[in-house]
Amino acid sequence: MKTKELVYLAIMTAVIVALSLLIIIPIPATHGFVTICDGGIYFVGMLFGPTGGLLVGGLSGLLIDILSGSANWALFSLIIHGLQGYVFAKLMQASHKWLGYLLAAFVMLGGYALATGLMFGSVAGLASLPSNLMQVIFATILAELLPHYLLPKIHL
Repeated sequence: MKTKELVYLAIMTAVIVALSLLIIIPIPATHGFVTICDGGIYFVGMLFGPTGGLLVGGLSGLLIDILSGSANWALFSLIIHGLQGYVFAKLMQASHKWLGYLLAAFVMLGGYALATGLMFGSVAGLASLPSNLMQVIFATILAELLPHYLLPKIHL
């Protein structure tokens, strides 16, 4: 990976973290929250492929949790959002973008249901599914809109 690409990935991570911290919707039933992080992860996966999706996804999730005071989620978010970004970008590279969205959503939904279940019990794990599903749906819409508005302005 070239230095220039690493710098772009660092900037994208910082932008995703900053925007996600501006818009946090708490979910009391699961002791978690909903952000726009996933949309940024998908966008980075489109631009930088599986490695970019993995790195920016994992680091964004980790940093958002630490900076928002939810450090108990940080390790889970590192793994879940990293895998989410990798899976999406890998399938997108293989011209299976919609399958990528679907499988990345399963990674995120399943990962957080398991993590929530481990920390707060199976009922809380199931309770996490609706809010996380809404986050993934919004992320997919955002990721589909971002390239049309931002790519003409980005010169990588």
